[in-house]
Amino acid sequence: MDHPTPQISAHDAIRELVERVTYAPGYTKAVGTRVEHVEPGHVVMSLAKSDGLVQANGFFHGGVIAGLADHAGGGAVTTAMPPGRFAVTVNLQVSYLAPAKGEKLIARARAIQVGSTIGVAHVDVASLADGTETPCAVAIVTLRGVDFPAK
Repeated sequence: MDHPTPQISAHDAIRELVERVTYAPGYTKAVGTRVEHVEPGHVVMSLAKSDGLVQANGFFHGGVIAGLADHAGGGAVTTAMPPGRFAVTVNLQVSYLAPAKGEKLIARARAIQVGSTIGVAHVDVASLADGTETPCAVAIVTLRGVDFPAK
């Protein structure tokens, strides 16, 4: 007797894709990036402070902020692409607004244009300290759609 295969919702499928890329061995997993929320064209990610992610004054390093913005922007664009495709960065522009003094970074990314080859995302990054978010960076990420590698 055949048992029905559980169907995965479209929402679960895109979250699974973003988590697969984020939690795969590599930079984002090593630094502790977390996927907080996923929906088509929108991704929220976070990163808790650790000794290896700060500069000499104890604030998050600018490269870490840029890395989180880059990854979140890629996730947002990837969720708006056809199945089997994902986004890789071709340009990242980050403007720093304030020192990231908090215990956690939160990146909110939104796909603002997704075409057949190129996508663009806008990312707001905030530093969370004592329950208060302070904007610390804004980024525009331009990405190219490529075929997802086999598992």
